[in-house]
Amino acid sequence: MTEPVASVTVCEDGPLLVRGQFTLLTQDGQVVDPGRATVALCRCGRSAIKPFCDGTHKVIRFQAPSAPTGDRPLTGDD
Repeated sequence: MTEPVASVTVCEDGPLLVRGQFTLLTQDGQVVDPGRATVALCRCGRSAIKPFCDGTHKVIRFQAPSAPTGDRPLTGDD
C-alpha cells in the first residue's frame, strides 16, 4: 500500500506537521533528509535545529492559531 500525498497540519501555538510522501528542499534545491516519515517544522523561528521544531515554542510561549485569521489577498496566482 502506498502512502498518500503529503499533508500539512498546522498546530495551534506549535509547529507544522508534515506527513506522507514529501521531499524537503533548501531554497537552492538541495534535498534535506528529514530522518523520518513525519516531521515537525518550526513555526516560531526560535528552534536550534531549523527547519525542524525542537519544542522551543513551548518555552517562549509562542502563540499562533491553527486556522487562518483573515482572508488571503488575491494575487492572481491562485
